[in-house]
Amino acid sequence: MKLLDHRVAVISGAARERGIGKATARLFVEHGARVVMLDLDEAEVHAAAAEIGPQALGLVCDVRSAADCHAAIERTLAWAGQVDVLVNNAGITQKRGVVDVSDDDYELVTGVVLKGTLNLSQAVIPSMRARRAGAIVCVSSMSAQQGGGVFGGAHYCAAKAGVQGLARAMARELGPDNIRVNSVAPGLILTDFSRSGSTDEAKHAIAQAWPMRRAGSPSEVAGVCLFLASGLSSFMTGATLDVNGGAHIH
Repeated sequence: MKLLDHRVAVISGAARERGIGKATARLFVEHGARVVMLDLDEAEVHAAAAEIGPQALGLVCDVRSAADCHAAIERTLAWAGQVDVLVNNAGITQKRGVVDVSDDDYELVTGVVLKGTLNLSQAVIPSMRARRAGAIVCVSSMSAQQGGGVFGGAHYCAAKAGVQGLARAMARELGPDNIRVNSVAPGLILTDFSRSGSTDEAKHAIAQAWPMRRAGSPSEVAGVCLFLASGLSSFMTGATLDVNGGAHIH
């Protein structure tokens, strides 16, 4: 059963080899979708899309730029005619103590994580409203829910918490337009994003204190994104789904 037949999805932060975005793009295509993969590096995002196949298109987009986001959605509409799903996945993290967060640190992290989510959502909402259909999935973090403890400084936690608040506000506002907005909050995942010098073995060692005794994989987060993007979650909006192996139970 293909859950996204005849759907078009846009996924930000989608080029990294061991990333949630690329795993989500791959899974969406397996379920019948055409996918537009957004990222900063032109060669990397084109290579990632080529690897997935003709159902994928790679575009350069800096989500901090509203103009970039609107241009990417215009290209998507020209290529596919519609946008059914948006996955706001682009992110960046820094290890900083709260008193060490500089203005530049704050602007960079909140710009990508929070402003980027707003910019890309604003770019896609008009076309979803016109069709009275759409699903937006925002990738937050367990760090937002427990104030860190995995990786990332206070500004990262704040930005990811902001993503959850923004998603809930959009869910409330866009529900009458039949646009659903939900969040995913991953815990410790075996991605390059969170590697920061830690090996996979070290991550699994940290996870021994948690119920499932292991770190997660990008494909396991992608599966939850697929659920929220598909009709299986047709009466869900404003929710945050934890994907953390029981590391944060609340």
